[in-house]
Amino acid sequence: MTTIQWNAFQKFREEYRELCFSWNKNEKELFVLQKEAADLKKVPPYKLDTAVVYNQVYDSITQNDEIKLIVIGDNPGKEEQMAEKRSYLVGQAGRIAQGFFSRNHELGIDFRKNALIMNKTPVHTAKTDQLKYLLKNGSQEVVDLIHESQKKCAGLIADLHAGLLKGAEDYETEVWLVGYSELRKNGIFQDFKETFRNSYNAQNWEHVMVFQHFSMNCFTKDLKEFTLRNSNVPLRESLSLIGRLHREEIFQ
Repeated sequence: MTTIQWNAFQKFREEYRELCFSWNKNEKELFVLQKEAADLKKVPPYKLDTAVVYNQVYDSITQNDEIKLIVIGDNPGKEEQMAEKRSYLVGQAGRIAQGFFSRNHELGIDFRKNALIMNKTPVHTAKTDQLKYLLKNGSQEVVDLIHESQKKCAGLIADLHAGLLKGAEDYETEVWLVGYSELRKNGIFQDFKETFRNSYNAQNWEHVMVFQHFSMNCFTKDLKEFTLRNSNVPLRESLSLIGRLHREEIFQ
């Protein structure tokens, strides 16, 4: 990273770490709600280690690393919150994403080295839609936390992205917003959506792409369907066209 990029990343990391630490003060209530939500959906029992998950991978990033891509998922799931992991997209969806980039070397991205993984909120639930249970049954403090976390995450990502683009020399970092069903009207992530869009200028917004989630192979299926209809379009261009199409669909 250039000096400008490194300074932007350090600012992002420090602010986000402190926010996650402060949000975890609600751990006791969140654990109860997270277990109840999982039981209600008949999720197999699992050990709750972390209520609000900070991505510990950030702490190993140095100025010698290159952030070529920012991937924004939904929220940390069962594997992400485990004490021995505490990192994002390390479950099934993450393995699918890693496999995609491993198979497509022409993109020039090592998913575990060049992609910075973020979420729309760091609040854990076994399944994303279980956040609705927390919003419905949690105290006002927990409800405020979920709304605030989305706004803070959106703003921090936009600021980091701006810094990475400002300091760019050899490459321009893209943002891939993956998983957009809950960004639609009345979805869970309306706070994130509004803050995220309002945090971008027109120039930087052109580097934001929206895709279906890696989970359940939705991303792969969407790309395959596009490729079947546009067999002569190279992969990089196909991704750009798909990402812009979904961006306009969601942020119209």
